[in-house]
Amino acid sequence: MRKSDLIKAVADRSGMRQSQVAPVVNAVFQTIQEALASGEEVSIAGFGTFRISERAAREGRNPQTGARITIQARKSPSFRPGTQLKRAVAGR
Repeated sequence: MRKSDLIKAVADRSGMRQSQVAPVVNAVFQTIQEALASGEEVSIAGFGTFRISERAAREGRNPQTGARITIQARKSPSFRPGTQLKRAVAGR
């Protein structure tokens, strides 16, 4: 499902027009992005938690040459699903 499909599905469920739903969906995504960028965790009860994971620097290899390279430390967004989402996906 793409964002446009999500907007259409929300519009169908809510009885609103897609032109009304699109700014709301975009605002939700923007708000989550801004919260993560500022180091906050975003928890949505029953759905899951978005957070930033710290990845340590490590050594890797260039696949073309086999030479050793250093992969820099970085921050990466991650998502941990909530219990209700896990149950819905599992079909229980």
